[in-house]
Amino acid sequence: MPKSPSLFDFHLLLLFTIFSLAAADAIAAARPITQQFKEAPQFYNSEICPKIVGEDDESDNGTSIFLCSDQSVHVAMTLDSAYIRGSMAAVLSILQHSSCPQNIVFHFVASATANASFLRATISSSFPYLNFQIYSFDDSSVSRLISTSIRSALDCPLNYARSYLADLLPSCVRRIVYLDSDLVLVDDIAKLAATQLGDNSVLAAPEHCNANFTSYFTLTFWSSATLSLTFANRKPCYFNTGVMVIDLDRWRRGDYTKKIEEWMEIQKRTRIYELGSLPPFLLVFAGNIVAVDHRWNQHGLGGDNFKGLCRDLHPGPVSLLHWSGKGKPWVRLDANRPCPLDALWAPYDLLQTPFALDS
Repeated sequence: MPKSPSLFDFHLLLLFTIFSLAAADAIAAARPITQQFKEAPQFYNSEICPKIVGEDDESDNGTSIFLCSDQSVHVAMTLDSAYIRGSMAAVLSILQHSSCPQNIVFHFVASATANASFLRATISSSFPYLNFQIYSFDDSSVSRLISTSIRSALDCPLNYARSYLADLLPSCVRRIVYLDSDLVLVDDIAKLAATQLGDNSVLAAPEHCNANFTSYFTLTFWSSATLSLTFANRKPCYFNTGVMVIDLDRWRRGDYTKKIEEWMEIQKRTRIYELGSLPPFLLVFAGNIVAVDHRWNQHGLGGDNFKGLCRDLHPGPVSLLHWSGKGKPWVRLDANRPCPLDALWAPYDLLQTPFALDS
């Protein structure tokens, strides 16, 4: 006769079941979740839009003339699986509010280790008529220079790709609007792209001169006469690097990527700031940029870098809503803990819901 299971056997079976379930959960957590997105409507140019001459032709080196045209509005963004939902919403908002959406060229920068085919297919599926390129960013080029910051998400090498746009994009692209992935526009991006940079400025961005600029650097920095002299003869103000208009020709001529890297090397030796990719930009450009109206970066809607608490809009008109900070609208909406302003992001969310997939 078969032996009846003992209490020990039962406990052994129970432990095996628990460990098996835990292992299955761990494997499921590690497996990337494939997000599916709806196809966006197609948007067309108005009659006032300039025609891109030779837009179906190619230059001698095989580069699309449309890609190189100064009449195109060039937008640069980073692209990865963690933030792709935000990127898709940002693209939709840009196209929806543009008077010349067919004249916009998107330049997406992705990590060299990312699945570029998946990213390209995802973008093409939702935006079949989008003019875009994807560029591979070698993380190792900046990883050695990154110091730990106050929030781990800020240490992602792709956060530093904005410092390398002049090298990554074709030399024929002379000016771009750089945008983070956690924002939406409610105005025509052509207005922002047309910002005049004057005779010498390399970039333009909304400035916030009421912010405590000294707080962005450590006491070590301010107590060093040599280091703090970098702001001599300047009136530096804080600006958020998630929205910038950049003259890439001037950037290249001034070798500003090298200047940013030099400050990152100093940071590795002597900790002079805490906030990731922002302070090097401030060190190089603060006090020397063209100020853009604050309406073009209503930032901080993601709260601070620790708790991500709800925030309200700054006073004044709004052309761009930016969920900079820890809290992202799609995360809070999925958790059923949205902030009031997250409702302004939701209409641009292209994520395909399970209900829609079943139907």
